[in-house]
Amino acid sequence: MMPLQSLHCRPIACAALMLVATAARADERSLDPARKEKSPFNRGVVMKTLGGLQFWGDLAFFRGWRIQQNVQTGHYRLLDPDNYRHENGTLDACRRRLAEIRRQRRLPGMSGKAVVVVHGIVRSSKSFNAMNRRLRDDGYMIVGFDYPSTRVKISESAEFLHQVLESLDGIDEINFVVHSMGGLLVRSYLSSHHDERIHRMVMLGVPNMGARMADTFRDNVVFKTIFGPAGQQLVTEPDGFIKSLPTPEFEFGVIAGGRGNRHGYNLLIPGDDDATVSVASTRLPGASDFLLVNAMHSLMMFNRNVIEGTSLYLRTGHFRENGEPHPIPRPDDDPTPDAE
Repeated sequence: MMPLQSLHCRPIACAALMLVATAARADERSLDPARKEKSPFNRGVVMKTLGGLQFWGDLAFFRGWRIQQNVQTGHYRLLDPDNYRHENGTLDACRRRLAEIRRQRRLPGMSGKAVVVVHGIVRSSKSFNAMNRRLRDDGYMIVGFDYPSTRVKISESAEFLHQVLESLDGIDEINFVVHSMGGLLVRSYLSSHHDERIHRMVMLGVPNMGARMADTFRDNVVFKTIFGPAGQQLVTEPDGFIKSLPTPEFEFGVIAGGRGNRHGYNLLIPGDDDATVSVASTRLPGASDFLLVNAMHSLMMFNRNVIEGTSLYLRTGHFRENGEPHPIPRPDDDPTPDAE
């Protein structure tokens, strides 16, 4: 998610944002080669793309190669690690082309440990670039998962994630690093699917109890236009979508952004917050460790303390060098003082 203070009930500002949002979407349509890929004359042409943005969902992954589906047209394409398109059309055609490339280039199968990074609404996997460099140094294969966060409901995006995980042949350990709505997507995936290979997850600024800013702006036409159907699912309703999501059974830790005081960055959100999500909303009971950092929501993945804490947690199961955990107990657990 992104800070939304500027949407607060000023007609001129809202109208301007509507124009910006419309222009941005028009730019995506004109710049993304997917808009031209339905033509039979460019199916065999290798061409640069933007990697997907909001119109594509990843279906399969192999060493940086991805098969994606366009959620508006329904067709598929095969991208290489640099986002050049090598095939366009049916899913079978993309799979055959990838198999051919693997043979021609003698690409070895995948193995070892992977980290799947899941971005938040309106973002892309590129938002994890700084984090990814550290995790690659730690020996993980990075799976940058992209999904159409503003075009479909969270449960639909969770099915894209399911297919990507199913494609990770040879990987024997799967970890997640998730930002904002990305954490809700993984929890939605767990509603219907299970994978024994999942090991640990780090949640960054995830609105596990809902986002008060979504409550404030859910009926705002600009909010609806920018954030789409998934944005409507981020509210704090007692019987809403988020309340129905399961808590992971595997080990997970929570990192929240805030100022460490009673006011946070955003006066529209009660208590401490990262300008978009309150610290209280991130605290999902069952977490084995919790860490509060001085960081704003949209910039958490670039924060040095967040990167170091994430790296340490994936390797050891705790955020601090001294190994002292600050768990978030479940309601039926014995009460444990929280030092944060």
